[in-house]
Amino acid sequence: MSLNEDSTNTVADPLLARATRKAVTRLIPVMCLVYFMSYIDRTNVALAKTRLDADLGISAAAYGLGAGLFFLSYAFMEIPSNLTMFKVGPRLWIVRIAVTWGVLSGMMMFVQGDRSFYLVRFLLGAAEAGLFPSLMYMVTIWFAQRYRATAIGFLYLAATIALAVGSPLGGAMMELDGLGGLRGWQWMFMLEGILTVLIGVFTWFKLPETPKDARWLTEAEAEILTEQAIGANPRTEVKLRGNMGIAFGRPFIIILGLIYMFNQITNVGIVFNVPAIVESLNVHGAFLIGLISGTTGIGATIGVLVIPRIYRRFHNEAAAVGILAGLSALTSIIYTMTSNPTAKIILIGVAMIFIFGTLPVYWSIAMARMSGLMAAAGLAFINNIGLIGGFAGPYLFGLAETKTGNPSAGFTVVIWSSVVGVLLALLLHVALRREDAAAALPATLKA
Repeated sequence: MSLNEDSTNTVADPLLARATRKAVTRLIPVMCLVYFMSYIDRTNVALAKTRLDADLGISAAAYGLGAGLFFLSYAFMEIPSNLTMFKVGPRLWIVRIAVTWGVLSGMMMFVQGDRSFYLVRFLLGAAEAGLFPSLMYMVTIWFAQRYRATAIGFLYLAATIALAVGSPLGGAMMELDGLGGLRGWQWMFMLEGILTVLIGVFTWFKLPETPKDARWLTEAEAEILTEQAIGANPRTEVKLRGNMGIAFGRPFIIILGLIYMFNQITNVGIVFNVPAIVESLNVHGAFLIGLISGTTGIGATIGVLVIPRIYRRFHNEAAAVGILAGLSALTSIIYTMTSNPTAKIILIGVAMIFIFGTLPVYWSIAMARMSGLMAAAGLAFINNIGLIGGFAGPYLFGLAETKTGNPSAGFTVVIWSSVVGVLLALLLHVALRREDAAAALPATLKA
């Protein structure tokens, strides 16, 4: 989306547009770098899946459980982490998260079997808990609502690039197998962990917390960014106690969380199993498997770049979510009906367009209706529900593969999850109408 236009295609305030452009070019890249490494550290375990089985006897089902445990501990610590972030500030908390998860990611090289694999994955999830909603909270205090879908799209671009280049890079690291007496997957986890810690230190020096802390903004630019971002929503609650219903209980928040959960079942289930699917198509060699697996990131990249541009033309926000979920289901059905390996890889990429393209849309829907502490708590709550899907996706894929012997069997999970997403979009439409109608009432009538 052009930063000179708002959601109704009218010319925006030139000062706001200029300040927003600066934030996009100076702030977003630092946020993207952190999220890029988190996505690589989180997902490159997929490249080690078959080697963990061969070297340590970690089966497909055990791998699926261990991969999912990351999201279970992440979910458990999500809300406490984000409430702490609100108190100490997002800059310090994002750096803390990056350094601790970098250390734990490196410790994956010492895994010896199922139990140690489960333990490190569980601790890794706890360490990274709060990162994504902290980044989302940064968006709420830096960007006006009409620019948020675009800003979130850029942020998700870090994840899609991680899919596209992370797998080949991880595959190349695994080709170091035998060097220094270490296995290839040990080299991969060690090098990625060290790099993450260094990026955490870099973030401390380069990530301004609020617009007023940015030396590259003028006073007027910082003021208008703050006014348009924080001042766009009248909610100013400063305590969670007594406001639980606002933070967690509004129907649209719960429905958005459920939609995110089923999206993550499909998203994480695919991402954590693409290398195994590629290998099952008679592709050999860690680097080549990683390279082909990375092509699925191309579809995801198209999704986060193109879908937000299309979304701003939709007057019905819930309809956009429902259409994308329906297209994901349709693509997955076609996938299960073809046996051509090339077609299968292409269809996975097409499915990722819709699966990833949905993400900026519903986060923008949520941010339009919360701010301050309620944003910190509410965004964490939505992400928390979604993380249940992050746990379930790899586990269900693992069970499907164990039962059938075919890594592609998990696509039946994608189909049903996407269908549920369509149904939830219908409920979201009703919930948003009621939420916006209630927000439009005068304060005397609300009382």
